[in-house]
Amino acid sequence: MESDWPFPEPALPRRAADPFIPAPGDAPPHATRLLDRVRDRARALHYSPHTERAYARWVRRFVVFHAKRHPAQMGAPEITCFLTDLAVRRRVSASTQTQALSALTFLYGEVLGQPLDPLDPVPRARRPFHLPQDLSRDEVRRILGHLSGSTWLMAALLYGSGLRLMECLRLRVMDLDLSQAQVHVRRGKGDKDRLTLLPRRLAPPLRAHLARVARQHELDLRQGAGSVDVPADVERRDPEAHCRPGWQWVFPGARIRRDSRTDRLCRPHAAPSLLQRAFHDAVLKAGLTRPATCHSLRHAFATHLLENGTDIRTIQELLGHEDLATTLIYARVARIGARRATSPLDLVP
Repeated sequence: MESDWPFPEPALPRRAADPFIPAPGDAPPHATRLLDRVRDRARALHYSPHTERAYARWVRRFVVFHAKRHPAQMGAPEITCFLTDLAVRRRVSASTQTQALSALTFLYGEVLGQPLDPLDPVPRARRPFHLPQDLSRDEVRRILGHLSGSTWLMAALLYGSGLRLMECLRLRVMDLDLSQAQVHVRRGKGDKDRLTLLPRRLAPPLRAHLARVARQHELDLRQGAGSVDVPADVERRDPEAHCRPGWQWVFPGARIRRDSRTDRLCRPHAAPSLLQRAFHDAVLKAGLTRPATCHSLRHAFATHLLENGTDIRTIQELLGHEDLATTLIYARVARIGARRATSPLDLVP
């Protein structure tokens, strides 16, 4: 079951007197109706399902924090109080606080039709600067050596194509161009499309994998399923697109479910936890002492391209960064290996 929280809560006993931690079913009826309006508006604006769920969670937390008052009865002062509590008492990260503000701005501007007055100064959570957690080529090789099947293929795409985890899971069959060695990333971060590399050494295992996906899709169709979620504009042009082979997920999930939006039996893409758990186990088996996540493979893609002499502008396009400054961060990681500096202690006789 999906958690109500966008980040893990500390492992402390919950106190019934704490108004910030709602119990299941604690939201009042008007809040439930409000959340339906939030979801409907997000869908009308074609927000991603992830953003839709995150905004609904933040609206619920905001209502519960203020003793279940309706947001129409509140405004900028209550939002300032809520955001201050997040930074001071909850000590959330800067990105979490920004997401909460975005959700409440969406609530008042798009759902309630009440644009917010300028907010009073809010204590902002500090946004620390961290260099990307890079992996060496040997570490990548060791991690991949402890993966197999579809999880190995996913991880290989993260490293070989520079994909984000959700970009990999949302790949469609038509997005893989094996002949041109390209991956078409649809609606990536910022709702932008891009093209990136497809490692040629992955062509044979991908062909075998896609053949298994096609057989599974044919079986689903015979059982009255075989549908996937497709963009609204695509379905308007082609009402049968949801069951066509090209629109099927490259990495489909294990179970068939009924889509609440369309009421069709569909097979969603694989859950992120499938690769995250397998990757965590692979890191432990590989004997790595540094922390590493699936996203570390994307960082390694960028730094290793830089060390191989690929120009920074090309890497920016492959990663889908809007600002070149974001890509230049990888140069600070790659420069150490590229210059091969020698410690002065190694030069002492």
